[in-house]
Formats: sequence, C-alpha cells, structure tokens
Amino acid sequence: MPPPETPKTARPGSLRIGDVARLVHTTPRTIRYYEEIGLLPVPAARPSGSHRLYSQAEVERLREVMRLKDLLGVSLEELKTLLTAEEARAEVRAQLRREDVDPERRRELLAEALGHIDRQLELVRRRAAELGNLEQELCETRKRVRRKIRGLDAASEGTFPPAEEPSRQVLPG
Repeated sequence: MPPPETPKTARPGSLRIGDVARLVHTTPRTIRYYEEIGLLPVPAARPSGSHRLYSQAEVERLREVMRLKDLLGVSLEELKTLLTAEEARAEVRAQLRREDVDPERRRELLAEALGHIDRQLELVRRRAAELGNLEQELCETRKRVRRKIRGLDAASEGTFPPAEEPSRQVLPG
C-alpha cells in the first residue's frame, strides 16, 4: 500500500489524523478527545480547510499515552497526572543538563524530580495493589472450584468424601 499523500506544504514525515489513528490502532475521535482533555498537545492554529498534521514526535507521544493506559489500566485523569509528572521531570532533566546550574539549584531540581517520581510511583503502586488483590481473589475462587470438582468426582465414584489434595512441599535444593 503506498504511503498516504500529504499536501505540498506538509513537513516531511508528517501524517494526517486518520493515518496516525491507523498506525497506533485507535480512532481519530480518540485522538481528538485526548487533545481536548490535555493528554496530547493541542494543535497549532491552521488555515481553514487545511488538515491537522502530526509529527513523528506527536505520534510517539500518542503511542506512549496508549501504552501507559493499557499497561496500567488507569483512568484518563490518572493518566494525565502521570504524564504531567513525566513532562515536569523532563523539564527538570533539561535544566540539570545545563553546566551553569549551581549546586544549591541542582539540589532543588533533584528534590523536585523526586516529588514527581513519588507521585508516579504512588499511582503505579496503587494499581499494582489492585491487581494483586484481584489475583488473590481469583486464586481463592480457583481453589473453591477445584474443591467442588473433586467433590463431584468423588460423589460420582462413590468415594465421598473426596481425598484431600496433597499439599505441595518445597524441598530444599
């Protein structure tokens, strides 16, 4: 399939919204909504009738937004908090790269970065705890279902009550 045509004024490597949506497996409507709520940068003003074009950096940002949303399963508001903290950390990193930053300011910037990281970790840990609780619930449900199956099998074989499942022992290795 040939690459999509772009206007003659388009920047090399820029894509229309439909092309971006296909690349990242979403819809143009989702992309516009993410722009509206601040997950993606709002497009610059453009002449009436011209298409919004996305740079490779904007496509990568969208990929990261979608990756984090899928990975963490967080709300869009939580995702926005996570991404805002990441952007703030990037700004701190940019300032720290400058050679003329005095040690006191460097310490302030590092403390600021630590605060952003702590906010991100809080969100990730909360999500991990929720997943851990779900895993525990599923393990308990699986045990109950297995006991019911053993009971049914024992009843049909006339060996009720069923023999207990031997406990798994870990032998020193």
